[in-house]
Amino acid sequence: MPKQKRISTRYPGVYYIIGLSLASHKPEKIFYIRYRKSGRTVEEKAGRQFQDDMTPAKASRLRGQRIEGKEFSNKQKRLKAEESLRKWTIDSLWAEYKTHRSNDSSFKTDDNRYQNYVHPTLGDREPSSLIPLDLDRIRIKLLKSKSPQTVKHILGLIKRTINFGRDKGLTDDIHFKIIMPNVDNKKTEDLNPDQLSRLLKAINEDENTQVATLMKLALFTGMRRGELFKLKWTDIDFNRGFIFIRNPKGKKDQHIPMNNKSRELLSNHERSGSLYVFPGRNGGQRVSASKGLNRIKARAKLPKDFRPLHGLRHTYASMLASSGKVDMYTLQKLLTHKTPTMTQRYAHLRDEAMQKASKIADDIFDDTLKSGEK
Repeated sequence: MPKQKRISTRYPGVYYIIGLSLASHKPEKIFYIRYRKSGRTVEEKAGRQFQDDMTPAKASRLRGQRIEGKEFSNKQKRLKAEESLRKWTIDSLWAEYKTHRSNDSSFKTDDNRYQNYVHPTLGDREPSSLIPLDLDRIRIKLLKSKSPQTVKHILGLIKRTINFGRDKGLTDDIHFKIIMPNVDNKKTEDLNPDQLSRLLKAINEDENTQVATLMKLALFTGMRRGELFKLKWTDIDFNRGFIFIRNPKGKKDQHIPMNNKSRELLSNHERSGSLYVFPGRNGGQRVSASKGLNRIKARAKLPKDFRPLHGLRHTYASMLASSGKVDMYTLQKLLTHKTPTMTQRYAHLRDEAMQKASKIADDIFDDTLKSGEK
């Protein structure tokens, strides 16, 4: 077929050819626009004279919109249409979600959980096809071999994936609530005097001074694992006696007082030239210390479910609460809890200390009465 003649209009980048109307087979102008976008020349059909009611002026406005990015090109519209027909399964949503997340150690744990427990059962399902029974079966099956906390994390991944698809306009939301298992968050990993003595001995004997100091600082300050890993030398104010905590779990930056034990520990801690107090590879932020922590834990013969750093935070809090000398509000501030709710897990320890103190009053009164009888 011979190339049809292009006829220019008075509008820059707008021309037309003479074709046949699809309805009447009579001559009809077919308008095209031509423009440059991102260094490339784009040429596309704007519309037909009768079928689309297209005019040179309309074609010119369309050209301006394409240049400004306010209107999708025909190719973009086609891709968008194809995208709308794409089947967004739980697997494909998770794959897309991964591209929006940093590849840190916590997300690697999430991805492992997803691949092991979500992908095999729900991976090829679309969110709109799910019913409450699907999630009930997963929850019931997992609770037979996993802790409620782990099952809650896994169900949370499913919920997070579906919410991501909904927020990005990729899929519809589910129309039911995902029921989470009940989790007892009041567990405290306290150490008795004998266990604590063995742990301190194992720490002092370990060859890895970085991990040894890390564990001691967790015990002396109650700082969280992530806070210890992010701690920089500039966060330590030896003059005023405070440790600055960046972006703690409660999100708002905090500072806690530096007691004599932590001051002495940090003053004697070797500086490697890194910005971080406990640097990782090449002086960057540490992401793990599992090998050294587990070695010391095993040497101290601590319970298998004791989490070295988190458990030491609990031990720190338990010692203060059971002393009877620290009120719950002060303990909340020292632990940088956002609300008093988490601190209340230690309230019973303070109650025990107060009960012991009240019994001392009994002894004093008994001694006084005995003296009066003489």
